[in-house]
Amino acid sequence: MSKTEFIAHVAAAGDLSNAEAKRMVELVFGEIENGLKRARQDGKLTIGTLGTFTITDRPARTGRHPRTGEEINIAPSKGLRFRPAACLKAAAGC
Repeated sequence: MSKTEFIAHVAAAGDLSNAEAKRMVELVFGEIENGLKRARQDGKLTIGTLGTFTITDRPARTGRHPRTGEEINIAPSKGLRFRPAACLKAAAGC
C-alpha cells in the first residue's frame, strides 16, 4: 500500500477530507521519526499496541564483491528493526 492509498483509507475510515487525513498521517509519522531520534541513547522506541523499533549497531566486517569475488571492507553502520506487538501479529494471522 502506498502512502497515498493509506491516506485515502484513513480519510474514508475517519470521515475526513484527504487534506485532513494527510495532515494526521504526517503528524503520526513525524512523531515516530522524532521518537527514533530521541531513542538514539537507549536504542528503543516502543509504541503500545503497534510494536517496538530497535536501533542496532552493525560492526565492520569483510565481505566479497559478488562479481569478482574480491574481498572488500564493509564499514560499521546502524540498522533499524521492528518487532510487532502481539495484537498486531494476531491481526496479521501470525
